[in-house]
Amino acid sequence: MNSFSNRRVVITGLGVITPVGNTLDTFWNSIVNGKNGIKPLTYVDPEKFPSKIAGEVRDFNPDDFFDAKEARRMDRFVQFAVAAAEMAVKDSKINMENEDPTRAGVIVGSGIGGLNTIEKQHERCIKRGPRAISPFLIPMMIVDMAAGQISIKQGMKGPNYCVVTACATAAHSVGAAFRSIKFGDAEIFVAGGAESALSALGMGGFSNMNALSTSFNDQPERASRPFDEKRDGFVMAEGAGIVILEELEHALKRNAPIYAELLAVGMSGDAYNMVAPEAEGRGAEQAMRMALRQSGLKPEDIQYINSHGTSTPLGDISESLAVNRLFGLDSKVMVTSTKSMTGHTLGAAGGIELAATCLTMQHGIIPPTINHEFPDPRCKVNCVPNEAIDFQVTTALSNSFGFGGHNASILVKKYEG
Repeated sequence: MNSFSNRRVVITGLGVITPVGNTLDTFWNSIVNGKNGIKPLTYVDPEKFPSKIAGEVRDFNPDDFFDAKEARRMDRFVQFAVAAAEMAVKDSKINMENEDPTRAGVIVGSGIGGLNTIEKQHERCIKRGPRAISPFLIPMMIVDMAAGQISIKQGMKGPNYCVVTACATAAHSVGAAFRSIKFGDAEIFVAGGAESALSALGMGGFSNMNALSTSFNDQPERASRPFDEKRDGFVMAEGAGIVILEELEHALKRNAPIYAELLAVGMSGDAYNMVAPEAEGRGAEQAMRMALRQSGLKPEDIQYINSHGTSTPLGDISESLAVNRLFGLDSKVMVTSTKSMTGHTLGAAGGIELAATCLTMQHGIIPPTINHEFPDPRCKVNCVPNEAIDFQVTTALSNSFGFGGHNASILVKKYEG
């Protein structure tokens, strides 16, 4: 089986901020109905970039969560993280007045952090000199401030830090929190990731790497198309995905809602390239195998994979090959990508997609991979094309892979007592 302690970990709360909805209900209704959140870029002048589209978060009002002074002192990615965490805590029905605050921790990261704040303050420095820089520059831009602000807002005094592993950040944050509960560091963890990097530097940097989709600027809703032969890059997006992890007995004592049991988090490194995935998907395969080994499950026990599925030419093939080797070409495992609707939220993706996986299990419906018009023969997976299907998933993986060769695979199972 595994060498972990006997403490079991469950997911008791979810909170999301996304391009397709800022509540669990709107998010779920969007992804299950194939609603697309990709639209023309508005945050910066789109004419300056080859890719002119993005998954922007709309209808997010900081006033719903902060007073004006608080909001001004937080970068947008921190606002997203704190807001999603507050929603997740409410969803889990945790009342911190009834909890030992030293037994509640926060592990929330970001792939990039406060890029918008850095750009704005750098511009002030150039125009007006160093004395014009805000005294809040540093606490606004540093990546750990999402976790710090959540702990302050929620009164959580347990382990508190951030993880930064590019687009695998949220998944690794969940993994770190999972292990901390297993080894008795706390009973409750807020875990996940947040991102808001739709700035000139963010868009320009990814564009100049030729990482972003450029072929569908006039049809943004068709641009994110994982496993489709006409995909040409990912679509930049922003948001936050936060989950509440809890030791099972603690959750049962307070009659908490339980979405799923978290059985394992497999991790690996490609040791291959700064930005490109290893072509055969060996690192992705290793992460999934590790999750299976930790859980004691077999490949045939897995029914569903919420894939990393970014809509990049190399990445989708690499992940498909990993799935094919591990599960077999004739496997019935379903492998969908919710990024076809949300775009790629970078460091937030693993949290948002774990939330989607939990909702998939709860509702007995598998959301589709939209824009699947021209199946790529090199991506031999059942991606549930274009239309959701009714299917009661009881065991699933959620994959996240990041620049630098960082891989994580989260294994969850429907809680059965």
